[in-house]
Amino acid sequence: MPVGEFVNTAVDQPDIKQIWTWLSEVPDPEIPVISVVDLGIVREVTREGDELVVAVTPTYSGCPATEVISRDIEHALRGHGVEKFRLETRLSPPWTTDWISDEGRRRLADYGIAPPPSDGVHEVHIDVGSVGRMPQPVECPRCGSKNTQRVSQFGSTPCKAHYKCRDCLEPFDFFKRL
Repeated sequence: MPVGEFVNTAVDQPDIKQIWTWLSEVPDPEIPVISVVDLGIVREVTREGDELVVAVTPTYSGCPATEVISRDIEHALRGHGVEKFRLETRLSPPWTTDWISDEGRRRLADYGIAPPPSDGVHEVHIDVGSVGRMPQPVECPRCGSKNTQRVSQFGSTPCKAHYKCRDCLEPFDFFKRL
């Protein structure tokens, strides 16, 4: 080595923005068209000294995909050379569909799953002149019609309900608002 040449022996650590980019490529195992970032499962990425900390909030405490998501995040980080990290499961505050990104909602709809409303409006409204609450119409992700009907409170996973469109006659899942 020539005299005066500097050799950097420190391992360069990727910045937090780069980590978020890598995590945004990790698909949700139950709905692979949406990433764990767009679904709002990855809550925070920080550094504690030289250790990377990734905070994850499952969609619900009994979600069977939680272990798979953690494994996939670990695999993605190791695949990019990150070796010193810790995954933290955070149950409080509980996950909410409000955490799904606009891109995530678009991807759900493109995939044929009606996304939950993003405006903070619950799926019910008071129908004047009637007793009780009436379901707010769910838009068909295929044709855009609001002439839809809930077939079952439970769809292909516990976080979805099964609907059908009365106009295009296609069945679809609706991602429940939580």
